[in-house]
Amino acid sequence: MSDPTKCDAVPFGSNAIRLSPREWLVAGAIVAILGGLIPAGWQRIEPLAAGPDDRLPYSLGEDYWVFVRDCRRACAAEKTLVVGDSVIWGHYVPTDQTLSHHLNALSGTDAFANLGVDGTHPAALAGLVESYGRSIVGRNVILFFNPLWISSERHDLSTTKEFSFQHPRLVPQFSPWIPCYRESLAGRLGIVVQRNCEFLGWTSHLRTAYFQNNDIPAWTMAHPYADPVRAVTLTLPSPDEPPSPPPVAEPWTSQRIERYNPRWVDLATSLQWQSFQRTVATLRARHNRVFVLAGPFNEHMLKESSLKTYRQIKTEIAAWLEAERVPHFVPDALPSELYADASHPLGAGYKALAGRLLADPSFVAFHKGSGD
Repeated sequence: MSDPTKCDAVPFGSNAIRLSPREWLVAGAIVAILGGLIPAGWQRIEPLAAGPDDRLPYSLGEDYWVFVRDCRRACAAEKTLVVGDSVIWGHYVPTDQTLSHHLNALSGTDAFANLGVDGTHPAALAGLVESYGRSIVGRNVILFFNPLWISSERHDLSTTKEFSFQHPRLVPQFSPWIPCYRESLAGRLGIVVQRNCEFLGWTSHLRTAYFQNNDIPAWTMAHPYADPVRAVTLTLPSPDEPPSPPPVAEPWTSQRIERYNPRWVDLATSLQWQSFQRTVATLRARHNRVFVLAGPFNEHMLKESSLKTYRQIKTEIAAWLEAERVPHFVPDALPSELYADASHPLGAGYKALAGRLLADPSFVAFHKGSGD
């Protein structure tokens, strides 16, 4: 009978299987290969919607793995990419009333692709472009800036008071430091690793698309009689899936929204404006042709003192873009009845904005330069 105390003299003697250094290298290589092959193979069996007005489905707004696929497809088709937050995505309208749709319709082309993601404030948009928009190279990009994000310290993320905001996995985890963002060191490191590992992005996609943002154990606890394999239907939500809860697609005046007096953040100290500047720099460093659309904000909602400050901010935005030689359009406000709230147009508002954009000389030069 063997002496159980003898295993103490052998390193890891209690382990049933021990790998040599060479075997660890082989095992690591196999895992790395599978980690690359599985996400690539999955894209072949899980189709994306294929229409001229496609956009990221609302329920997949934090599924950045699908955004990567959308980017790659639009770039491969040599589209002009329209990038921005919910204004570009079209929070109050279906896919056939968005800005990109009307740009295509009025120009008689299918040159514009909607790469808007609902809720991507500039700090999140910078992370989205840097980590998940790496295929955007040598393309024509219309980059949207929504002044809403500098209308208060809270929107600007420059307040020191902690609060929950959209897309925390996209914001800088270490530098620049966001004072209102609280996350553990382990959590921040995990986010950084996930940004750089496609396999982890794919597993996150499975949780988001098929398991209501739960891992398998948590999902099976909530669905004890359901088969997790059958839950993976390989069918993604429709791009026309409405936001939840559905927004009231009526003029802001019909909704009895009152005029207000936001406390605008100075551009010189704004975290969101600095993030937007970083996105412009990132896209240009990747040899993209960038055109910036700033607004139009619903100036009809602003009280007189705030309106005066906002118009000065518009002037400063245009001055910076001019100094950086970035072609741009900083439009005047649309008619009041074409807004649903402070920054989102209704369908007719998007059509009017598309018409103004296509008539702007700097945009005409930009669009002609795209070869369309």
